[in-house]
Order: sequence, then C-alpha cells, then structure tokens
Amino acid sequence: MSKPVLSAHFESRVPSDVRLSQMKYAERKNKPEAVINVGIGNVSLPTNPAMQKRMFNLDAPESPFNKGVIRYTATGGFGETQDAFINILKCQGFDTSKLSVVVTDGGSTGMELLIIGVCGPAGADEKPLMMIDPAYTNYISFAERLGRKTITVKRHLNEDGKFSLPEIDKIEETIKESNPGALLVVPYDNPTGQYFDKETLISLAELCVKYNMWMASDEAYRELFYIEGNELVSIWGITDDDVPGIEGRRISIETASKVWNACGLRIGAVITDNPEFGKRCTAEYTANLCANAIGQYIFGALAHESKEQIADWCKDLRNYYGGMIKNVTSEFKKLEPGLIISSPDASIYTVVDVRNVVKPGFDSIDFCLFTAGEGVVDLDGVQTTLLVAPMKGFYDIKKGENNPGSTQFRLSYVETPENMMKVPKLFVELLKQYEASR
Repeated sequence: MSKPVLSAHFESRVPSDVRLSQMKYAERKNKPEAVINVGIGNVSLPTNPAMQKRMFNLDAPESPFNKGVIRYTATGGFGETQDAFINILKCQGFDTSKLSVVVTDGGSTGMELLIIGVCGPAGADEKPLMMIDPAYTNYISFAERLGRKTITVKRHLNEDGKFSLPEIDKIEETIKESNPGALLVVPYDNPTGQYFDKETLISLAELCVKYNMWMASDEAYRELFYIEGNELVSIWGITDDDVPGIEGRRISIETASKVWNACGLRIGAVITDNPEFGKRCTAEYTANLCANAIGQYIFGALAHESKEQIADWCKDLRNYYGGMIKNVTSEFKKLEPGLIISSPDASIYTVVDVRNVVKPGFDSIDFCLFTAGEGVVDLDGVQTTLLVAPMKGFYDIKKGENNPGSTQFRLSYVETPENMMKVPKLFVELLKQYEASR
C-alpha cells in the first residue's frame, strides 16, 4: 500500500538552528548532571512588575477574564494593548501621532506579515526582502515558508570582533540588481550584537527613499546597548527632517519577549506610519482571528507606565546585560586568545568564531550535535554540557557560496550570571574534545 506524500517543503525542513541543540539534547539517553543552554534567546528574568500584577490576578474585578470567559479580541488587538506599544515608544521620545498597531502572536508572526506585505508574489523572484547577513534565521525560514525571495548584503566578522558593513555603494549595487521590496535592519542586532548608529540608519533610509523601498526595523532589543556615548536609535527616530520621504514607508516589528522578559507570552506587533499598509496588514491577519487574549491583557499593563518607570526598567536591564556580556567576553579571551569574540555592543548575544583554532573541515552544526549528544565536562565536580546555536542558518547562502557560519556560534545571555561565567570554560573544553575526536 502506498504512503501519503509529504510536500516538497516539509521534506526539505530541518530544525531551526536556535532549537537544534535543544532537540538533540532531549534525545540524549545518558544526560549529564547539568546542562547550560545558551542556544536560544529564552530570557529567564522575571517580567515587568506591572505585567506580573495582571498575570497573577486574572480573576481581579477589573480583569476581562474574571468570569472565566476568554473570547476573541478584535483582529488588531485590544485597544489597551495597542496603546502599550505606543506608550513605550512615546516614553522613549518618539512621535507616535501617525502610527497604527496590529498586535500579533509574538514578533515571529509580525515577521511573516511583514514579508507578505512588502515582497512580490509567492514563487516569484520580484521584490525580494533585502537583509544584512548574518540575519536572524527566522526571517530566512519564514521567507522560504511563504515562497518569497530574500537577498542579502554580507557583513564580515573581523579579527577584532567588529562586524563590518558593506560600503553604501556596494549595498546600492545590490539594490539596483535585485529591486527589493524592502530593506530590513536590526539596530540592536540579532545575532551579532552589533549596534547601528543613527548615521548608518540615515544612510540606509536614504537608499529606501531613492529606490522606493519600505524600510523595516526589528526592534526587539531597543534600549539594550552598552557602549558609553551611544544613543537610543530607532526607525521612529528617522523622520522626514533627516531623510525627506522616509515617513510613510516605515515599519517596525515589536515584541514582549526580550526587553520585557516575556518570551512565552507570545505577544508582538507590527507598527507602521503608512495607513494603507496598516489597513491591509489587519485584513491579512483576520485569517488568524487575533493574538491570544490573555497575553494581550497582561502586556496591556504597560499602557499605564510612566516615562520614568519605562526608563528605569530599561536602565536596569542595560546594566544587567552590559556587565555580564563584558565579563564573559573577557573570560573567553583569557582562556583562548585565538577565538574571535564579537564586540559586546548591543542586544543579548555574542558570536564566537573558531576559525583560527580548529582544523580544516570544521562544521558548527556537527559541533553542536556533539555537545548536545555526547559532550561533557567535569566542572567543579559536576558533569556538565553546553548547548549553543550554530550560525550556519543565520546566513542566506546561495549555491556554491562558502558559509562563514561553519565556524561561528551564537550565544544567548539567558542563563544566570553565575552560569554565564561557566560558558567560556565549557565551550573551550568541549571544543578541544570535539577537535580531538575528528
């Protein structure tokens, strides 16, 4: 009897790089005593107190769920939840008077809506999404899922840990060749930890206006920057005063996951200053009905926070992550000077490149499968292993191209400071084990 046939798309799918190690470890029969998982940005800090208050009091008189009824919301979300996203931007100093908000099930759903809204038809090469490699792997995966094309301009990780952007004229050449529908930027970058200053954003915005593209910005890590003298940057800080014509083509992807420590809440948003895009985005999202109602209500608490409360919360997070990232970076360099460690400038990630310390033929995915499936280190008497994310899936590589991610890994600062300081030793020791085995 013949078996049902999977679609070609399903046949081709493998797990996302950010989940790969975790899934392999789940299959491991002889698990060590401890595992430190920095392969996925699953923040473990408590969420904002205002959100906690609602989360723990869903039966309060003012809660819409106090009678046990959970109904659909409007497709665009509760008005209060929309106001929460607007309030955050307003408290951060941006003009929100012309913005519309569609609340989504996490930033991930917002990514899909963005791709559908700015790219050419499914299966066609026209109007691709333009990204800066390495790019967050979900954008690449969603584009493949939706049948939309992506193109990239590539950054290079230099020996000093700095990622270099291509010159503007090189970016412009790619635009002329491919005629993209939109340019995506991540000002506080995932996966590299790179910080895009306002001058860089202005230069990219000028290209978007010149070539009639949308400018999209993933702002999941807005406020998380760690270099003295840096300023808060955002697509909403780039106006017609800076780049005439940029207003009306701006889109941002927002999320409760990172700055608000609520990954599992699965609340995000698409924000735009283009009324037609906002209207059509809502129309497209009606197929999803709405984002989850309880998550919307919990996040909606931020609609009532003051400018001072928002600023203090973000400052505390910057201090927490900034100190930890710098300490871990220093420990890596002390233990293995040959490693290239990305500069700790922004977001909650570090890229480690082992290209100078491994034998030819090294493969980052194989190393991750080794640490998850069999690797172990005696760490102060505790058998421990480490889960990290290979960077191969963060590069949009065409056939025949070399993948810089073959020797690179992304580490997420989601464990306790104590556990994060164990990561450099675990990584270096496991790397020695793996290299000895091949």
